[in-house]
Amino acid sequence: MFLFYTVGHYLTGWPFPTPLDLLRIASAVLVGGGMGLAFSRFWPLPPQPGFERIFRIFFLLLPALVLGYGLQLLFSANQALSLIVPLSAWLSSGLIVRLPQEGGRDRGR
Repeated sequence: MFLFYTVGHYLTGWPFPTPLDLLRIASAVLVGGGMGLAFSRFWPLPPQPGFERIFRIFFLLLPALVLGYGLQLLFSANQALSLIVPLSAWLSSGLIVRLPQEGGRDRGR
């Protein structure tokens, strides 16, 4: 994140990130990551692609967006905390994957 904001400072003229800005960004990443891990603990990622994965993402990202906007208002931040929280929640929610159901072909061996 620090590299992203440093490059953004030199290329686009964003304000240089202060330690408080980096702390805000790190807290948003930790909140989103914790939310994604907690969500995947209750609803693990299905092994095959399909509609369940799509519904799962919607049920995760809507509360993460609201939480991100809340953090942005709480911190009075000019960073995109409302996008950092859902992104980190989405990335961390894929860490726990549900194993495929056992088939009947290996039984009896």
